[in-house]
Amino acid sequence: MRMIMLFLFFLLLNACSLNNPSLSGEIDKITVVKYTPHMKQHRAYFARSELQIIKDDKKYLYLYHAKENDLGILLHRKNQYILYSLSKPDQPALAMTENQKTTVRHVLKSFKGKGYNTITSLNSIGYISSVSLKRYKGVKTLLVETQEYSRLQDLYKSAIKTYNADKIKNIKTTLPKQLIVDYYKHYEKRATTDIQLEQLQIIAQKLQIKSKVIPDKTQKEKEESIQDELIQEESFIFIPVEKPYAYYLEEASLDELLSYIAQSATKNTLSNHRYTMLKRRETSLREEELFNQGSLEELIAAYKVNKDPKYKKRIMSLIKDTQDNP
Repeated sequence: MRMIMLFLFFLLLNACSLNNPSLSGEIDKITVVKYTPHMKQHRAYFARSELQIIKDDKKYLYLYHAKENDLGILLHRKNQYILYSLSKPDQPALAMTENQKTTVRHVLKSFKGKGYNTITSLNSIGYISSVSLKRYKGVKTLLVETQEYSRLQDLYKSAIKTYNADKIKNIKTTLPKQLIVDYYKHYEKRATTDIQLEQLQIIAQKLQIKSKVIPDKTQKEKEESIQDELIQEESFIFIPVEKPYAYYLEEASLDELLSYIAQSATKNTLSNHRYTMLKRRETSLREEELFNQGSLEELIAAYKVNKDPKYKKRIMSLIKDTQDNP
């Protein structure tokens, strides 16, 4: 009987160990979620049971080491202030033991001596972070997730500042707009030539930012010429004036755009770049039409090629609708 009790007790201990994430190293540890050449994603669960307020009702503060490009999160637990690196999972946490005279000001000054300073705008350094309260395997935790785009942000800044879209044209990773839009708008206001604006338009397309439209001088002159002829002939016959290039680039329907592109005058009067921009919009509109109106078979065929998750979601939705409404 005694051996049975000991055996059951042993099983209970093992079960507790398996269900307790702190024993398996899942709590208070930075883990890698995703790494690509232009983005790093990390995640951490911090036990909430002993966390204390640091400043302004917050139980955490972000600190940043500029030279090391290291974003850290400062927590206050028991009699220690602990700084975990959210950028470098393998880097040991830095700890500072407090005493009765320790203040937050002293703590921040101490970590400043190690190169870490408080930071209010994570976007300015290419980081996106979210913090939420989660129960993880029975433990109340603070879930912290970060995505780092600092390298990609620097590449886009260089392309924008030099008005050279070639620097980013082959990059497939999408840079979140909030990390670059203010910088983009600043240099867009400073652009003085059509070439600079054309380069910014290419960059804006990749970022999905609405940009200034370059005035189509050839088209404008053509419209003025037609209107002058109407005035000279004193004709009351209505002759429709062709819409400007900007309309076809941003507002025209697919049918309107196809009609415009099919005209021989379109290719003869537009630069190669502008004509290419129209063809890109045609492709985008065709994809949009396929996604919204395509049959299940067409969507499945497209998904086999592009592997786009949104197509998979759309396909599953159509299949469900078919099952619900046979």
